[in-house]
Amino acid sequence: MTVRSDRPQGLGRGLAALIPQRSGAGSATQEIPIASIRHNPRQPRLRMDDAALATLAASIREHGVIQPVLVSEMLDGYQLVAGERRVRAAQMAGLDRVPAVVRQLADRQQLELALVENLQREDLDPLEAAHAYRQLIDEFGFTQEELAARVSRARSTVANTLRLLELHPAVQAAVIDGRLSEGHARAIGGLPAETQARVADTVVEQELSVRQTEELVRRLREPRPERESRAARAADPELERVEEDLRRALGTKVRLARSRRGGRIVIEFYGDDELTRLYERLVGVSA
Repeated sequence: MTVRSDRPQGLGRGLAALIPQRSGAGSATQEIPIASIRHNPRQPRLRMDDAALATLAASIREHGVIQPVLVSEMLDGYQLVAGERRVRAAQMAGLDRVPAVVRQLADRQQLELALVENLQREDLDPLEAAHAYRQLIDEFGFTQEELAARVSRARSTVANTLRLLELHPAVQAAVIDGRLSEGHARAIGGLPAETQARVADTVVEQELSVRQTEELVRRLREPRPERESRAARAADPELERVEEDLRRALGTKVRLARSRRGGRIVIEFYGDDELTRLYERLVGVSA
């Protein structure tokens, strides 16, 4: 595959490898007024923790801004590229100027650098990273292979992160809130969209691990035995509803079968740990 030659290489060596360098004094850090810095409209980070921001502001009051922000020079000031938390915290700390590295950068480079910095600092949640990846692909024509190389990730990692954008909104919200991990979300993504939210609720309520979630999804995707024909279930929709409620409540595969004198409930488990979990949930005491 041929990568476009106008893209600087070597992201794995850090932000400096991506930034077009000037010669001489142009590369030095400058003190610039915070009032002249514009917010970055392509900032991939959509949420900031207020408590963490206050902690950073306290540190800046004590020690100053240790690492300069990155800005792009404009006719009427500067466009912030990387370092939004530092700028906000500096304002909270009462500073009116911050150290900055000034560069001339295109829109694509601004988004790319902002994404890279946040990824290196692990400041983005999975959905923020996914939206930034999608923007680079849609607006600037990156392929997944090129993008993976630029952000020092495996192509499969980029592809899996992008798939999070296809999840049910309720599942995405759970990832953003930290109630579900990216691993949980990927597992749930193997289900039809109309069932994802219900399964996500079950995973959160029962505090299932990623492995348990993957097993739950696998069971839910398994076809029912042939003897449980569609016609038989259509004749008894209440049975289907009860079975689904039990499946969600227990977090495992449950099958109901009627007989002339009643019927039976089959609850499946895989391993002693899961048997213990089911016992405690059904009996209400520790095994």
